[in-house]
Amino acid sequence: MNPNFKQNTLLPAIIQNYEDNKILMLGWMNQEAFDKTIESKNVWFFSRSKNRLWEKGESSKNYLRVKQILIDCDQDAILINVKPEGPTCHTLNNSCFENEKGINFKSNFSLEKLERIINNRKKENTKNSYTNKLFEEGIKKIGKKIGEEASEVIIASLAEKKEDLIYESADLIYHLLVLLANEEIKFEKVIKELEKRNNESN
Repeated sequence: MNPNFKQNTLLPAIIQNYEDNKILMLGWMNQEAFDKTIESKNVWFFSRSKNRLWEKGESSKNYLRVKQILIDCDQDAILINVKPEGPTCHTLNNSCFENEKGINFKSNFSLEKLERIINNRKKENTKNSYTNKLFEEGIKKIGKKIGEEASEVIIASLAEKKEDLIYESADLIYHLLVLLANEEIKFEKVIKELEKRNNESN
């Protein structure tokens, strides 16, 4: 299925990170920009303000490498999964939607945010921080804590205490993220491994 540029010469193109599904930006495409995107495997847009085609990254070198293109059922919107080479937004944020503006109907806390907090603790060496204490004591201490927390998870599950199981699971996940940060492994690598296993089983 191809986008229908006959009814609307410009169609919205939503850009999404193929690794974590984060929305990176929204741009506009005409037929020529769409064709050049397919041909080059880099994202091209039509600039409404400059009235010309432009390749994302032509100035910043932060190109968007195309991994997948999806067309909606009405053929009037485009979703492009990409691998970004650097920040997508002109503000140097990874996404144009990384700001405090908007309406939030849910908690903005996530494993990704927790991972950033842990990595910031590691970089800043925050005083009186439990996380920093773990980094200072090293892999043996972190590994020991993971073993302890895993045991607590098992005990809580066998005792059928759901609240305890939730609490201990949170501790285990936190310490696992500390271990990954200590080894300089991003959590998205774990997600990619799970995705790989899922694809192999299908």
